[in-house]
Amino acid sequence: MTTTHTTAAPAAPVPSPVEPLPNQLLTALGQHRMATTGQLQALLRPAVRRQTVNTPLNELRRQDLVDYTVLPRSRGMRAWYLTGDGVRMVKDFPALRGRPPYPITSTTAASLKTPHTLTVLRTHLAFVADARERGDEHGFLDWTPEVSPALGDGEKIITDALMHYTLTGPGQRTKLRAFVEVDRTTMSSERLASKLIDYARLWSYEPKLVGRNRPQPALPGPAWLRWYPVFPRILFVLTGGSRQVLDNRISDLQAMVAQHPLVATMSRTVPLGAAILDDIEAQGPTSDVWVPLSGGESRPWTELL
Repeated sequence: MTTTHTTAAPAAPVPSPVEPLPNQLLTALGQHRMATTGQLQALLRPAVRRQTVNTPLNELRRQDLVDYTVLPRSRGMRAWYLTGDGVRMVKDFPALRGRPPYPITSTTAASLKTPHTLTVLRTHLAFVADARERGDEHGFLDWTPEVSPALGDGEKIITDALMHYTLTGPGQRTKLRAFVEVDRTTMSSERLASKLIDYARLWSYEPKLVGRNRPQPALPGPAWLRWYPVFPRILFVLTGGSRQVLDNRISDLQAMVAQHPLVATMSRTVPLGAAILDDIEAQGPTSDVWVPLSGGESRPWTELL
């Protein structure tokens, strides 16, 4: 009696849903423009050794997809960015479609961008770490730098970052959004406070029809309804000065809310807050470190009124 054994055909390989680390590094640099090795580790692989991130970065550099500039007075700390070839490669990555490229053409150009770009990412990392600890959802693609909503008449407001954050609890998910302004005390306090006027203009801006043949807007009402179901809260993060200097700048923001009629009207429905970056990092962004710009005691950013 002959026994016949049937060998099953090998199963087709199933693509992994997890992007390999080199792809994640390219995506993160495409999203955030620039990051140090330590920031990339904290963003993508917080539980591994630095070398796990450093090795693929160096390989990507050998492929001329990334390069770095050495930060001054940092004992050789590197800030990485995409080269022209790297920008061309990532422009069709699904996570980055629609993001305008901002190629950095030289180490000199990179060094001019590092202080602000790395401080904005430093702010993001505080939210990322807090979300991991709390079990909330906020990853490296939930923070979009340099968003430019239109104000009409060809004007735009450039916000340092748009944040998406999902609070999770028993049987409940709350999606929050925020425009984040990171102030390094490089502009006057009055100019910083005047940004609230720009946000109030964005909050109230409705496209006007000109001529009988112009199409009707897709949605009636303010233009921001095209992108957000609720107008994002506005968060100011301050650093680069003494405690007294930063407290004074927060007071000037509060004065703008109290004195400017359009800003005051916006503040009745849009949560506005300011906090000092050192406090956010030391205590966490969901601690009582945010000063409500419309008045009241400090509280978590999630509970601003």
